[in-house]
Amino acid sequence: MAEAVKEAEAGIAAGRGGPFGSVIVKGGKIIGRGHNRVIETNDPTAHGEITAIRDACIKTGGFDLTGAELYTTCYPCPMCLGAILWARIQKVYYCADSPAAAAIGFDDSAFYEKLNNTEFIKGMFVYDSENAGLCAGLFEKYAGMKDRKKY
Repeated sequence: MAEAVKEAEAGIAAGRGGPFGSVIVKGGKIIGRGHNRVIETNDPTAHGEITAIRDACIKTGGFDLTGAELYTTCYPCPMCLGAILWARIQKVYYCADSPAAAAIGFDDSAFYEKLNNTEFIKGMFVYDSENAGLCAGLFEKYAGMKDRKKY
């Protein structure tokens, strides 16, 4: 966790974003590092956990981080949780909780509320049946590729 804190401190000192740093460990070694870079990059997805996942995937040459553990300075937001699940990270260690983040202006409770609200989800996501055929061809093409990587 001390290395995740160092990442967060580096990001704060450089004016890149909030106090969010992460490291990914596999086999007792750090394979990825990252800190919040939202302000620096104008990228709302550049959270500490995601930048660490990106770094680990580049360094390992793959997108499957099965067996890895994430150390992060704060409880992950829903977006980061999705990335953690897609990366197949096994365990997440954190120090600060969501109320601590909310107290300094990073309140993600509304996101969790929306994810639990089926009416909101139904209203936000609209199935485009008129154009569904356009995408069906893409899925068929990809499914038929012999050398495709399976996720």
